Amino acid sequence: MIIKDLDTYIVGNPPPHKGGRYFIFVKLTTDNGISGFGEVYNATFAPGVVKHMIEDVFTSHVENTDPFRIETLWRNVYARGYSSRPDISLISVLSGLEIALWDIVGKAVEKPIYELLGGKVHERLRSYTYLYPANDADANSADPVYSDPDTAAARAVEYVEQGFTAVKFDPAGPYTTFDPHQPDLESINRSKTFVEKIRSAVGPKADLLFGTHGQFTTAGAIRLARVLEDSDPLWFEEPVPPEMPEEMARVAKQTSIPVATGERLTTKYEFSRVLALQAASILQPALGRVGGILEGKKIASMAESHYAQIAPHLYCGPIEAAANIQLGACSPNFLILESIETWSGFHRQLLNQAIEWQDGCVIPPTAPGLGFELNEQVARDNPYLENKLHLEPQNTPVSY
Repeated sequence: MIIKDLDTYIVGNPPPHKGGRYFIFVKLTTDNGISGFGEVYNATFAPGVVKHMIEDVFTSHVENTDPFRIETLWRNVYARGYSSRPDISLISVLSGLEIALWDIVGKAVEKPIYELLGGKVHERLRSYTYLYPANDADANSADPVYSDPDTAAARAVEYVEQGFTAVKFDPAGPYTTFDPHQPDLESINRSKTFVEKIRSAVGPKADLLFGTHGQFTTAGAIRLARVLEDSDPLWFEEPVPPEMPEEMARVAKQTSIPVATGERLTTKYEFSRVLALQAASILQPALGRVGGILEGKKIASMAESHYAQIAPHLYCGPIEAAANIQLGACSPNFLILESIETWSGFHRQLLNQAIEWQDGCVIPPTAPGLGFELNEQVARDNPYLENKLHLEPQNTPVSY
């Protein structure tokens, strides 16, 4: 059995764009007709450029190869062009192709991927969601759930009533290309009010996940963390930019709130620095960027030896979500899974099978491979035709 064909789908995510503007899916097919799906999480180039990158890596390293030889593929792509270092764009492409190979391998042996990585540990995977507007407004809009603490608290109660036992929100202000910056008193007080009002509304029924986007200086992150501690958040996410885990370690040492990080990191090498420096106790690999499923398992194993936990990150589509579920199911130190609400809407339409969500948890599938198939007709019917990046931070400094 060898890999023969590649298909790439750049799919526009209609409003309210939960999970991003678009998703990049790949499909690999073997000479005996087994197909596997993967997802590339690349935010650094326009999607048309990423498509060419995928095709280049496929032609050079994947076409006419044995899908079971994932370690060999990984090393050859990681070191191509005499790179041999964490390259977030290259490894994103590798990640999507690697996930598709695991899907093929699982289907070939008629086992879920988690059964090939040590077996299922967790029958249910606790999940959380962002606070999204109730009226399906665009996440980039001025909906009050993002600006008004009372609206956010009421929305958090609605999610808890659905069954969620954790919610995430990020009221700390804009992130920019000029970060890190020092938070002003207004944004500190707004964050404090959000956390206090949501905690008062949900009580002990739900954990609070305080998100930032690495926009603060070390000193600013410590100032902010100290005003949040009384409400006991489960985590303080990416308090400083990702380049210097040494600085994140300073934040972690100055707060009782567990620090979480990882959505902008790639490969075991970057995560190993986080662990060695004690910069975070909760790791958030995004499997469509970090190097794929096996790399995610290696990161989870490193974390396990440091008594750290994993919480797979998701600002992406349902194929990366499927990969996250496979990793979570077989990882003893799994903590919580990022969900897009209860997996309805466009994410559901993109799959031929529904992600099973019950009482705040995702139930790992028993079907072989990823356990889910991309609905290719829906993918074809929703092409993304613009040239924007997946995420675009503010390109001017924060004004006080």
